[in-house]
Amino acid sequence: MAKVLIAGGTGLIGSRLSLLLTEKGYQVSHLSRNPKSDSPYPAYHWDPAKGVMDENAIVESDYIINLAGAGIADARWTDARKKLIINSRVQGNHLLLKTLQETGHSPKAFISGAAIGYYGDRGEQEVWEEDGPGIGFLSESCIQWEKSIQAIMQTDIRTVAIRIGLVLSTQGGALEKMLLPLYALTSTYFGNGQQWYSWVHIDDLCRQFIFALENKEMSGIYNGVSPHPARNKTIAQQLPKAKGVPAVILPAPALALRVAMGEMADAVLTSTKVSADKILAAGFKFEHPELTEALKHLLKEGM
Repeated sequence: MAKVLIAGGTGLIGSRLSLLLTEKGYQVSHLSRNPKSDSPYPAYHWDPAKGVMDENAIVESDYIINLAGAGIADARWTDARKKLIINSRVQGNHLLLKTLQETGHSPKAFISGAAIGYYGDRGEQEVWEEDGPGIGFLSESCIQWEKSIQAIMQTDIRTVAIRIGLVLSTQGGALEKMLLPLYALTSTYFGNGQQWYSWVHIDDLCRQFIFALENKEMSGIYNGVSPHPARNKTIAQQLPKAKGVPAVILPAPALALRVAMGEMADAVLTSTKVSADKILAAGFKFEHPELTEALKHLLKEGM
């Protein structure tokens, strides 16, 4: 039974990925700053900020997946918050690489999360993995994040980075917040609503991580998005239809968002139309490639 070690295993993506891996017969363990004996998965202690890790976590693992990182939209982007967002991603990869080198252990693959924030605000332009970064904090943070992944790519370990898009799940993240106005029979889009959102059903994203883990030919950077991005206003229009309720579609003006959220408004106003061609060419098959069906499935299954 192959053993998979996950950093960030209790987060939105990590929790679902842990379950899907277990269902496929993998033995899953987590890295945690506060391991608990009653956790559903064995947990090893680590603290990237302090550079501390239980080496047994590494040497006992066949595969390593790193999803750790502070939430981009969890708090206003003060200087301190920006530093935390970057450090929570970079320090984890640095510590994992350091421990791999110290133990001499070579896992079969290292799979890291990354983000499409790398591309920045690209308007109507479609972007691929080989395109350069944008400007602004989202891009800057992703550049630093990917530098820490590149350091692992330079070893003999097969390394894959998945640039994650807007993850759709009713259990957390953006969709959970976007569903709240429906209780008042409204659905909200941001700014003019024309910005492209490159979304992905949470199960398809988790399956991409598993696909990268199992596909020995995969290495390098892949976009973790559905093949059919949608405009923000389209998502707002499709949500009440998927839920089967009437709703008035209302805008949240960009100026108001800037006042309320500051620079963090970039997270909802940025337009990024991202291609899924590379992972499709690798042989990955989406189960939920279309927005309307994906939303209906998520709402029906409560996932």
